[in-house]
Amino acid sequence: MDKNILLDELPQYTKSGLQIRTDFRESIKFELLMQDRNLSDEVKIMQALQLYYYDPDKITDIRKAIDDILWFYKCGKEMQSSNSKEEGETTQERIKQIYSYEFDDEYIFSAFLEQYGIDLNEIEYMHWWKFKALFNSLNENTQFVKIMSYRNMNIAKIKDKEMKSHYKKMQELYKLPDMRTEEEKESDFANELW
Repeated sequence: MDKNILLDELPQYTKSGLQIRTDFRESIKFELLMQDRNLSDEVKIMQALQLYYYDPDKITDIRKAIDDILWFYKCGKEMQSSNSKEEGETTQERIKQIYSYEFDDEYIFSAFLEQYGIDLNEIEYMHWWKFKALFNSLNENTQFVKIMSYRNMNIAKIKDKEMKSHYKKMQELYKLPDMRTEEEKESDFANELW
């Protein structure tokens, strides 16, 4: 059953009973760690355990400990898996990343300060689940949400040439670096052909 941020106490422990670090910074580091293409899965697992757990030596079941991390990272929610491929949708479009904690740090910082009056650099602690609730509710007036909108926009569907040109420029201006390996790029290209 999903956790409810309005009704349930925010967890400080995993479902297995081990205390974890719950500050939003740890989960941002976790996301960045998972996106690091230069690290093996084994190294990522060990670093994730060190990142979240106060006493990783007490972990007896690594698979369960990782499942607990993922449960916490997803804010106690079960994620819907979507294996269906929409007609005409490419692999790149299905996995399009529209934000990055690494490259959008200034925009995220500014959005929180502008909308909520929260200085993410000065605040000593904020539970990850609270951070995500606020992050997901940033309004369209913030520059960060505008940038995510540009990145997510399918300009092929825009008929007006001036608008299409404008949004194409915005996408180019705010595009994120392509973090895929050469093999992943080739695989995605091959999958689009078939």
